[in-house]
Amino acid sequence: YDTIETLLAGGDSYKGLMDDSFFYFLKEGWGIIIFAILIILTKVVASSATNGAGGTGGIFAPTLFLGCVVGFLYSYSHNAIGLSVLLPQENFSLFGMAGVMAGVMHAPLTGTFLIAELTGGYDLFLPLMMVSISSYATIILFEKHNIYSTRLAKKGELITHHKDKAVLTFLDIENLLETDLEVVKPDMYLGEMVKVISQCKRNIFPVVNDEGVLMGLVLLNDIRNIMFRPELYRRFKVSKFMVGPPAEININMTMEEIMNLFEDTKAWNLPVVDNEGKYKGIMSQSSIFNAYRDVLVEHYSEE
Repeated sequence: YDTIETLLAGGDSYKGLMDDSFFYFLKEGWGIIIFAILIILTKVVASSATNGAGGTGGIFAPTLFLGCVVGFLYSYSHNAIGLSVLLPQENFSLFGMAGVMAGVMHAPLTGTFLIAELTGGYDLFLPLMMVSISSYATIILFEKHNIYSTRLAKKGELITHHKDKAVLTFLDIENLLETDLEVVKPDMYLGEMVKVISQCKRNIFPVVNDEGVLMGLVLLNDIRNIMFRPELYRRFKVSKFMVGPPAEININMTMEEIMNLFEDTKAWNLPVVDNEGKYKGIMSQSSIFNAYRDVLVEHYSEE
């Protein structure tokens, strides 16, 4: 906050920032510009590494600091190059704070009112609002969620006012897995396959190799015309009549991604695999819809 206070003081007060640094001999021109750029880059890396590693680096203070330095850098560079009129560095430091805060937090009104309130700069209310709105309008094109919610959104755990997406966040893929299906090997003969079918109530059979990797699926409808012909029992192997699944669900997918996969493939059942392609189970739309309805009744029935 001392740096922010110094930059907002205006005039040549920024020179005081150099006194205790390794660049104390740089007081003017490109030295100040390079120093400010290094500060910005270092602060971004340090804050990102700290927050990404689960530390307590904070968001509010680094946002104000970066915004203030960025605003100062822009105005100082403009003045140093000699473009048009001189820009007031203290005002542009405020604009930078408002812009970065509005972008990071997705809160243009907070960026406008908070900076104006902290500094008493209500004379700059209109430009502060313009900078905040521009910043928000730009960042929303690349990142739909602010820094506080983006991690939850990537995990599919962000609860929003969109009821459909909110319900999906309550569904757990582990609880929706169907693991009661009989798996078969690709080198099994049709006769062995018929024995498996006679002992199972399902009409879909995952095909896995010795390592447990999913190779394909056997659909009962596809072999119905040959399964009652004993002369073919030792002629065809599973690898001959198995088919590839329309798509595979990764165990780490979010429920929203899974529903999009069902929508795109128009499939009723899809196999679930891990990152190594090993078979984990089957997921069906019916089990998802049943769980969806239970969650909907439990959490939104009063509405």
